[in-house]
Amino acid sequence: MADLKATVLVDNTAGCGLSGEWGLSAFIEYRGKKILLDTGASERFAKNAAALGFRLEEVDYAVLSHAHYDHSNGMERFFKENASAKFYLQECCGEDCYKKILFFPKYIGLPKGVLKKYADRVERVSEDREISEGIHLISHKKPGRDLIGKRENMIRRTENGWVTDDFSHEQSLVFETENGLVIFNSCSHGGASDIVTEVLETLGGRENGGENTGEKSGENCGTQKVAALVGGFHLHSRTDNEVREFAEKLKNCEVPYVCTGHCTGERAYGILKEELGEKLHHLKTGLVIEL
Repeated sequence: MADLKATVLVDNTAGCGLSGEWGLSAFIEYRGKKILLDTGASERFAKNAAALGFRLEEVDYAVLSHAHYDHSNGMERFFKENASAKFYLQECCGEDCYKKILFFPKYIGLPKGVLKKYADRVERVSEDREISEGIHLISHKKPGRDLIGKRENMIRRTENGWVTDDFSHEQSLVFETENGLVIFNSCSHGGASDIVTEVLETLGGRENGGENTGEKSGENCGTQKVAALVGGFHLHSRTDNEVREFAEKLKNCEVPYVCTGHCTGERAYGILKEELGEKLHHLKTGLVIEL
């Protein structure tokens, strides 16, 4: 029996008789726990969940990957259907994310007012946290991520004015399994290969369920390895050469199962398929991943 089963509730690509949208949401079952990752760009995730036989009221933990609308616009629908589960997000998450289009900022953040309205349901995470045995939230640690934000024209509105987004509101959802760590990061704004490194540096020195020893061994630091990487890689605006360079980094990370969609883009996916071959799989609405 698989340690982990993830069902994609929403992705850009429709599938299994379900409709898709520009967004991402997944229902994850892990050792008796039920976890919702993101809520897509609308209430469609909930409609698809019902069609697939999932009951949102049974979710034990909800996690927000980052503070963008296409992952959070269904939050209020979730709160209405589930009366008790905490919704975990990074400490600095706020209604402050924008994308600069020409000279004008366009709001791309959380639904306005949702954090205040459901303040009792929101659980803010300072950097990293193990929310249940074997289930981790891992923050970004590599400096210089504002350079990525600058390239993507992503900014945040603060009390002191506009700043470049450094994606400190982004986090990875990581599970320990018998075959290694399974990483979910819905958009990987901080760089998917760097995210793998961050997770290994944080958890790689652990035996499953054990303490971090701080020891490292080769590319896959310590006793843990990454068994799978699932999510969007935000490559739709990158050049072909940049996508191939990224694929090479993933090869060096020695991840045997990679599943991507959403903001990766079809052109970039095709290049990754050429480079990664059978290791690469396509996200789509209704897809079931068992690891």
